[in-house]
Amino acid sequence: MRTLGHLRRLKTTLVPEFHSWCKLQAPNAAGKQLPRIYVTRRIPPDGMKILSQSGLCSIEQWDSDEPVPRSELLAKVAGIRGLYCLLTEKIDAEVLDAAGPSLQVVSTMSVGYDHVSLEELKKRGIRLGYTPDVLTEAVAELTVALLLATSRRLLEAAHEAKNGGWGTWKPLWMCGYGLTDSTVGILGLGRIGAAVTARLKPFGVKRFLYADTGPRPDMATKIPAEFVPLEELARHSDFIVVCCALTPETQGICGTGLFSLMKDTAIFINTSRGGVVNQEDLYQALVNGQIAAAGLDVTEPEPLPTDHPLFKLKNCVILPHIASATVATRNAMAALAASNLLAGLQGKAMGKEVPL
Repeated sequence: MRTLGHLRRLKTTLVPEFHSWCKLQAPNAAGKQLPRIYVTRRIPPDGMKILSQSGLCSIEQWDSDEPVPRSELLAKVAGIRGLYCLLTEKIDAEVLDAAGPSLQVVSTMSVGYDHVSLEELKKRGIRLGYTPDVLTEAVAELTVALLLATSRRLLEAAHEAKNGGWGTWKPLWMCGYGLTDSTVGILGLGRIGAAVTARLKPFGVKRFLYADTGPRPDMATKIPAEFVPLEELARHSDFIVVCCALTPETQGICGTGLFSLMKDTAIFINTSRGGVVNQEDLYQALVNGQIAAAGLDVTEPEPLPTDHPLFKLKNCVILPHIASATVATRNAMAALAASNLLAGLQGKAMGKEVPL
């Protein structure tokens, strides 16, 4: 009887626990049939939280701060419904063929999408999400910081102070160029270009010029900025700031033709894409004194090899593509990319979608 009672007590305890366990396991079992997505990198926590807590997808991830190897990417995308990528991944016909007909949405954690073949996506009916707007302020801040560091020779001066080059005060030593009463030319007056001008205005800039595919009165009127041909912008600007997207039309647009028209006191800044600049031409312009200095947050390729000639120049400041590198901005980018992907999986409107 004691044994029978013991069994009854066990039944009373274990059966409810078994039922509870089954309920907990059910979502996991169901999760195996959820749409598969592949995340090509370790991403900021806000983005991964949205994906993992959505219950809408089964996640596989390249869990590293380094880019996923191409062979790994091609193997892992087979049969996925969604692809969460970064600008380091070239999403072309090869990747899309490897994914197969199941792929319905690509979401890139970047404002630029020149690494994605729009033609191939359109051909296959695959949607594309991206992350503009959320990084505008951070990129604009870094652009101004890079401009000041370059024009006022801050890195060069810090090096001299640290390594014994700081002697007695000299009237002409470490002199750079200031923004007060200057003319600033913006190549590409979009959201970031306008945000840069808003931050430069309090420095006493006298005149803003801009070159673009056409007039942008919606942006320019508020600044105000004057629309001019690129050649005129080059001739008159004391500072040129490149904020345009990389397209077939802008590939290598900043080359000898542009640098030869610039003032020999002019400062050139690029925080858009490395491919916009012909770096050999830029090197020659800096060495030959056609322009005073250059500041780059983007290069071609990335990372730029440490033995590249541009690194040897005192009048060239190169940063490792950190324009959007604030904790808040990167989390916002990751979250928007995640939300875009989930919306695409459900056939809903994305927060930010590239029209194809």
